[in-house]
Amino acid sequence: MDKNVYSLVLLDEVVEAVDKLAYEQRTSRSGMINRILADYFSCPTPETRMREIFSRMEKEFAGTDDFQMDGRPGTSVFAVRSALRYRYRPSVRYAVELYRQDAPLLGELRASLRTRSAPLLERAELFFRCFNRVENEAVGRFFPGGEVPCEISPGRCVRRLRCPPQAERCPNGQVAEALLGYLREFDAGLKTYFAQADDPGGAEREVRRQYRDYLNDAAVL
Repeated sequence: MDKNVYSLVLLDEVVEAVDKLAYEQRTSRSGMINRILADYFSCPTPETRMREIFSRMEKEFAGTDDFQMDGRPGTSVFAVRSALRYRYRPSVRYAVELYRQDAPLLGELRASLRTRSAPLLERAELFFRCFNRVENEAVGRFFPGGEVPCEISPGRCVRRLRCPPQAERCPNGQVAEALLGYLREFDAGLKTYFAQADDPGGAEREVRRQYRDYLNDAAVL
C-alpha cells in the first residue's frame, strides 16, 4: 500500500488533540491522522491489520500464567515476558514485530534475556544455536538458500518469519494463531533446554522432538 505526501490545513486545537493521541499510542502525527481517516472510511491499512492481530494475541495471553504482557512498544510490535525455571528466575523478553509489507517476510521474533550473567547469556546462545539447527533440518528448505534467517548473539536471537501460505487470503485470526503457536514453541524449547542443561545432547534431542510435534499442526513461519 503506497503512501504520498499531502498538505492539510488544520486547526491548532485539532493538531494538539492528534498529537496527544499519537503520543499515547506511540505513533507519529501523520500515522495518527492516517489511522483516524482509515477507520472513519473503513479503509484497511497495515496498521489496522497489526492492531487486529496483536489484539487477538493479547486476549490469548491474558488468561495464562506463562507469559506476561510487556507493554506496547509501538503499533508494529507486540512484547511479552516469560520466566525461566533457573537460578534467580531470569526472564526472557519476546518481541514480535510485523512488517508493513508482509511479502516475502511477515516480520520477526526477537528473544532476549534480561540478565548480566555471562554463563546464563552463554547458555541462552547455546539454545538459540540448537533451535536454529533444529529448524534448518526441519524447515530450512522453505527459505532462500535452504537456511532459516536468524541472527544470534549472546543472550539474543532475531528470527525472521516468513508469510503463511496464501497470506493475502489468510484471516488476521489465523495469522495471530500462527504467531502464538511459534512463540509458544520457541519458549517451550528454551525451557526444555534449560531444564536439561547438564545434558546438552539429550536437551537437543528433546527440543527436536517437540519441534516435530509442533509442525504437525502448524504453518511454517
